[in-house]
Amino acid sequence: MKEVIIHSDTGITLVGGGEIGPGDMSLALRLAPMLVAVDGGAGAALAGGHGVHAVIGDFDSLTPRDRARIPADRLHLIAEQDSTDFEKALRSVSAPVILAVGFLGGRLDHQLAAFNGLTRFPDMRCILIGATEIVFHLPPSLSLGLAAGDVVSLFPMAPVAGRSQGLKWPIDGLALEPAGRIGTSNRALGEVRLETDGPGLLAILPRAAIESVITPLARSRCHAPAGQPDAPRPARA
Repeated sequence: MKEVIIHSDTGITLVGGGEIGPGDMSLALRLAPMLVAVDGGAGAALAGGHGVHAVIGDFDSLTPRDRARIPADRLHLIAEQDSTDFEKALRSVSAPVILAVGFLGGRLDHQLAAFNGLTRFPDMRCILIGATEIVFHLPPSLSLGLAAGDVVSLFPMAPVAGRSQGLKWPIDGLALEPAGRIGTSNRALGEVRLETDGPGLLAILPRAAIESVITPLARSRCHAPAGQPDAPRPARA
């Protein structure tokens, strides 16, 4: 069940408890200024001198010291153990775009769980920021002003098909699936347009492309969870 706790008309930065590079927080907050900590990610936010609008999670990695520094009305405990803290946060926030730091790098199982979270919530326009790459779930259609030669990797988390313009190796007519054909290490020829027939396809792009991605993604129509109509473009982005 989705219950919105925090809403922003601009953008939300989620900070997790994984590896955070020296420029990750400043990049994310410049583009998405409302900061929401995911459980133990509150420690990283406080250590960097940042105030948090909310902390969301089961609090199993939020230290008593950090918890005591955050006003009680900003602490949102979700105790169930059927979802990750990242998923708890995704279903509890609303914004045209969400930037997430502290979810790539570090433990591989945590990274895979984050990819699973993007796939389970295809209606959320969320970009994971890593040291050299960004990862996000592709909407039904998206046009990106990429540089010629940029690596464009497409990884299916479910069976999915689509079409492309501006890729060195087009994906038209291909059946992509996790245990079959994947679309990694493609290259942009310049501007790229991608269309997908359903949810489940993740895009992995160079980190430097984030500002080329954030506006078109925020304005896109997103795939909705199974059994629901696709999510419309937000009124404000």
